Amino acid sequence: MRTLNEHVPAPSDLGVALIGVKEGSDIELDLRLEAVHEGILVSGTVIVDVTGECGRCLDPLAYDLEVNVQELFFYEGVELSGGEDDEEQRRVEYDLIDLEPVLRDAVVTMLPFQPVCREDCQGLCSECGARLEDEPGHHHEVIDPRWAALADLAKTDRQTD
Repeated sequence: MRTLNEHVPAPSDLGVALIGVKEGSDIELDLRLEAVHEGILVSGTVIVDVTGECGRCLDPLAYDLEVNVQELFFYEGVELSGGEDDEEQRRVEYDLIDLEPVLRDAVVTMLPFQPVCREDCQGLCSECGARLEDEPGHHHEVIDPRWAALADLAKTDRQTD
């Protein structure tokens, strides 16, 4: 068994549309590598700095995310049991393991699909884009499009009087 405590730069595209890990930012690895009969078992935690923006109000977000990682890298030549797909299994190649896909899978699946700055964030007005937090009574008068033609008639009638 060996432990791995390192800080490595983040790869590109480690995130989703609104939130993710900035390329080159620090990833803290605290992993345990254990030799088992089938291969190398990697387990431990990964801490990343997440940045992005709120999906409702577009305010910037930043926080640390700790993710648990556990993956088995099979030795070359190990026969997989019948139910396991060879393409989906990680392999030890030339006495090396590639942690990037494992870290990507672990981190990206823990990111929120719709990140918010606060659970009660009101967001932006869909009509004009005003922050609803700044203007609590903000609203627009919405005219039913089926009656819009009658409203235009009322305006022309007032102008002729």
